[in-house]
Amino acid sequence: MKKFVNDPRQFVPEMLTGIQLASGGALDYDPRYNLIYRADAPNDNKVSIIQGSGSGHEPAHTMIVGKGMLDGACPGDVFAGPPVEFVYETSKLLYSPKGILHLVNNYTGDRTAWEMAKEMCEADGMKVGALLVDDDVAVKDSTWTVGRRGVAGNFFVIKATGAASENGAELEELVRIGEKVIASVRSMGIALTSCTPPERGTPLFEIGDDEMEVGIGIHGEPGRERVKLASADEIVDILLDAVVGDLPYSSGDEVALMINGLGGTPISEQYLLYGIAHRKLADQGISVFRSYVGEYCTSLDMAGASLTLLKVDNELKELLLAPAEVSNRIF
Repeated sequence: MKKFVNDPRQFVPEMLTGIQLASGGALDYDPRYNLIYRADAPNDNKVSIIQGSGSGHEPAHTMIVGKGMLDGACPGDVFAGPPVEFVYETSKLLYSPKGILHLVNNYTGDRTAWEMAKEMCEADGMKVGALLVDDDVAVKDSTWTVGRRGVAGNFFVIKATGAASENGAELEELVRIGEKVIASVRSMGIALTSCTPPERGTPLFEIGDDEMEVGIGIHGEPGRERVKLASADEIVDILLDAVVGDLPYSSGDEVALMINGLGGTPISEQYLLYGIAHRKLADQGISVFRSYVGEYCTSLDMAGASLTLLKVDNELKELLLAPAEVSNRIF
């Protein structure tokens, strides 16, 4: 393994320190709870939105804290959900009089921590909403979850609810918007290589040089099948057939199209995949309202990509176009 790392056990705290220092004062960091949060949070005039899953998926979630996005993120260690204490204390620190919204990816560890913390918060008299993200169409049940996994489609839930919260929407309205996005977003990924967690020091699984894992999970969980490496056109066909057919999307629909790199895929290859997907969608009468190409939800250094489609209407279009700024990036 070759990585930029000191003590693997300090990998996450050192990363979070770097995120805070790079923010120019826009973010604060509380090492007690792995918490990265907006320096101006909580805001009495908006619902606070928080999330936290395992580390190793950056920029999700700690790098998308900022105006119009998350108010805070409290990740666990690499590929491990946050402890209940992290979620509970983060909720207390960032609680607003308008309430707080928990965004939870559908993994067993995440759900356990966030559901228990929500009960504790409500026992304290806090007003808490929750959304469960499960956009991965690859498999129904996986190694780490019951039901579909939450992957890169999570970004659109954050973007839409974050924009509405910035505009002063009430908690109940944010839950409605989030559920609308969740009902309209689908994803699936393909891996070309494994990934190497810092504390493990070796690849998480073995895959041949001439193989690819179809429907890979972002923790390296098995997908639908392992097959021989295919051309880019064939890979996009596999992903689109699974994603488009699941909702289903149909001719006349407008969508946001995301090609998400899993951590080890060059941006040039991501745009190559995007171009193919855009053309194939047009052939089906599906038009792309907005494009997203880059790394949104990764799996450390895994070579691979996922494709996400969000069916949009006028309400979602407005929310996606609303200004947002995180860690010197503007979305």
